[in-house]
Amino acid sequence: MEVIHKIGRRKTAVARVYLSEGKGNITVNKRELEKYFTTPTLQYKVKQALALTDNETTFDISVNVFGGGITGQAEAIRLAIARAMCTLNDENRGILKPEGLLTRDPRMVERKKFGQKKARKKFQFSKR
Repeated sequence: MEVIHKIGRRKTAVARVYLSEGKGNITVNKRELEKYFTTPTLQYKVKQALALTDNETTFDISVNVFGGGITGQAEAIRLAIARAMCTLNDENRGILKPEGLLTRDPRMVERKKFGQKKARKKFQFSKR
């Protein structure tokens, strides 16, 4: 099996995932998954697509991720892994699609407008 390369994005985080046959090791930016994502919630998010398709110990995954915060990065990795699972086997699509793992979350930070304090917040109005 050749290496499968997929990209996942969330907010400003971009994750490049390289999937190859192995024992289930996941490295993120040349560090172990547990060292990079310290909270169990983020580790679960990254492994969610693998757990649903019963491939937790089948593949070695190497990830390059940059931009955004740790939650956005974890969700970007989750999307990329889910896309890779679909390329591997078309039946996985039926498992992952109802869970919402193949949907690119379009929500981004709204830009700040001039003459305002933030995107929606205005400066304090003084009548007199």
